[in-house]
Amino acid sequence: MMGINYWAILVCGVLAMVLGAVWYGPIFGKKWMQICGVTEADLAKRKEMQKRAMPLYFIQFALTLGQLFILAHLTGTTAASGVLSALLVWAGFVLPTTAAACMWTNEPRRMAWARFLIQSGYQLACFLVFGMVLGLWI
Repeated sequence: MMGINYWAILVCGVLAMVLGAVWYGPIFGKKWMQICGVTEADLAKRKEMQKRAMPLYFIQFALTLGQLFILAHLTGTTAASGVLSALLVWAGFVLPTTAAACMWTNEPRRMAWARFLIQSGYQLACFLVFGMVLGLWI
């Protein structure tokens, strides 16, 4: 195994935040607000939700960097091996954890499925990008 490239980890962390902004914004933002119980018309509730979320972005960024550090140890030295490693980690660990977190809520079944598909889809997109970048850059 080669040494860990910390620049690759940092770049992937930033890419995760950018992808999250797009994923939970223009792509699935309206559905995500519905899942969270916020309407577009409820500006005060949206502002409060954004204010509460701000410190969580820093925590999420740090957690993602930790996740990437571990993934970097499992990634090969090509884009294909990186993507395969990331896909296996996602399918074996992230997907079941996300499923459990979504299925054991009191939300209506359709809402739980929507939450699961949006969250696991975001994680899949991230892990595919992570695997490619780490595989090429490690």
